[in-house]
Amino acid sequence: QVHLVESGGGLVQSGGSLRLSCPASGMTLSLDTMGWYRQALGKQREMVATITSTGRTNYADSVKGRFTISRDNAKNTVYLQLNRLEPEDTAAYYCHADATGADGRSVRYWGQGTQVTVSS
Repeated sequence: QVHLVESGGGLVQSGGSLRLSCPASGMTLSLDTMGWYRQALGKQREMVATITSTGRTNYADSVKGRFTISRDNAKNTVYLQLNRLEPEDTAAYYCHADATGADGRSVRYWGQGTQVTVSS
């Protein structure tokens, strides 16, 4: 099992910045890709950014150039720096961690989410 707890969300004005953090605990030796998804009210959850254990990143087109994902493997923590925020970025942000179990299967774990609200 992997336990994830997001923090860093809040209310910010358009153009502002936030930094989200998500430390993982538990079965952290088998962590592979970690990342962030978001879900706005009435919409489906969408990928924001992911990062592999070796640092390879992937971003949604809507956040490229504004958001930066990073990872501290020593602390088992993934971060998301959100810059130049827009009202359309308002959503609950969820971190995830993919871990390989004893049977060799990959399991995705999710945090409980942190709310980001951007006012215009």
